Amino acid sequence: MSMYGRDPWGGPLEINAADSATDDDRSRNLQDFDRAALSRPLDETQQSWLLGPGEQKKKKYVDLGCIIVSRKIFVWTVGTLVVSAFLAGFITLIVKTVPRHRHAHPPPDNYTLALHKALMFFNAQKSGKLPKHNNVSWRGNSCLNDGKGESGAFYKDLVGGYYDAGDAIKFNFPQSFAITMLSWSVIEYRQKYEDAGELTHVKEIIKWGTDFFLKTFNSTADTINTLVYQVGSGDTSGGSTTSNDHYCWMRPEDIDYKRPVMTCSSCSDLGAEMAAALAAASIVFKENKAYSQKLVHGARTLFKFSREQRGRYSAGGSEAATFYNSTSYWDEFVWGGAWLYYATGNSSYLQLATTPGLARHAGAFWGGPDYGVLSWDNKLAGAQVLLSRLRLFLSPGYPYEEILRTFHNQTSIVMCSFLPVFTSFNRTKGGLIQLNHGRPQPLQYVVNAAFLATLYSDYLEAADTPGWYCGPNFYSTEVLRDFAKTQVCDVVIPSARQSRGLESAHMIIHYCPDT
Repeated sequence: MSMYGRDPWGGPLEINAADSATDDDRSRNLQDFDRAALSRPLDETQQSWLLGPGEQKKKKYVDLGCIIVSRKIFVWTVGTLVVSAFLAGFITLIVKTVPRHRHAHPPPDNYTLALHKALMFFNAQKSGKLPKHNNVSWRGNSCLNDGKGESGAFYKDLVGGYYDAGDAIKFNFPQSFAITMLSWSVIEYRQKYEDAGELTHVKEIIKWGTDFFLKTFNSTADTINTLVYQVGSGDTSGGSTTSNDHYCWMRPEDIDYKRPVMTCSSCSDLGAEMAAALAAASIVFKENKAYSQKLVHGARTLFKFSREQRGRYSAGGSEAATFYNSTSYWDEFVWGGAWLYYATGNSSYLQLATTPGLARHAGAFWGGPDYGVLSWDNKLAGAQVLLSRLRLFLSPGYPYEEILRTFHNQTSIVMCSFLPVFTSFNRTKGGLIQLNHGRPQPLQYVVNAAFLATLYSDYLEAADTPGWYCGPNFYSTEVLRDFAKTQVCDVVIPSARQSRGLESAHMIIHYCPDT
């Protein structure tokens, strides 16, 4: 069996995952059972054998035609058969009607519990009319008037999507990056999500985001000139007392003021990132052909918009620059182009993503201080891993091989920089790698690095490669996995408990083994 199909993605990493039968497959239909053994009324001939005329003396023997047996033995035999049949039927009836006690499933492992808790965060951040199965009891419907009543606007309804953090602002730039990364994890580890019982859940989370993105531009058109980049406001500069999500600190369910909608016409970074999100999600939903094609069409439209109307979405002193300032759009061009190639198979997207000039503008060959740090602002490290996957598994050859080999080599260098033996990044006393060089909010960069390290180690193993070189030294794939485990289990979760208030220390024991 071929390792990869004809689609450009080539299939998930879990190529040897065996199909497991469901409980319904293992069960049998036990609705009908044989009742023929139960006693029936005796016919006249049988009655005559047993009873005979009342006035006659009972015979000591019974003539069965071919054999004569003692009446006493005959009565005992027939009686035994009748009683046995009755007992068999009674026992069968009890077995059919008494509830069955299924064997309890083993408790979920530590990583399954951690995954469940992580996905619950998305449920807690949902905006709009919530589904009944949202499983966060203290959240309700909120901000149901977003985008409504704006005369002349290209949008009619901006209900839905995700809030950013403790406030109720919907920032499309980091939100679309989160959906892209979540989709990537499902594409690669679909079977693991299913084994953990979270596949349907995570797909619902992704769709909640992509459904909202499709509302933020004219997703049925081939060409657009405007895009929503933010719903809600948090500007309190200059002593402003205008009602917004920072001045009025309240639950989203209680918001009753009008929330502004902010749009852009030159926002290449946002357009390309949203295109990446829709393209990646289209692979997640490839079994739903109609929805997948809808996502692909939207991704094409957004990417075309990002290429034709150049500019940063946070330029010009917009409020977005205060919260999620974008430094460049070249990395999003490489990232979005790569995802669109995987989603469509159109080689024009691959040609764009592998254009040396584009890679140079994105900083692919420059070892700056933030080189190799994947974040909502810098997609380069993720794009390089994504294109390394293409070289490892699909080997497109000329004219792509040279630039793909360069991306692959740069990915290896990034992985080397994560190791403690190298000094590309400092570490705290507790062992946390300081990918953002001591600047605020360090944990998001660490978990992104842990994801890339784990994913790249799996890529190497799937390609029958035991490791990679850092200069003259060879390191096994286990080194990358150890880096990911120590960062997430030994550093990130304890730090999150201290700074974000996880309810108790015992949760860490559930999240990661041996802690």
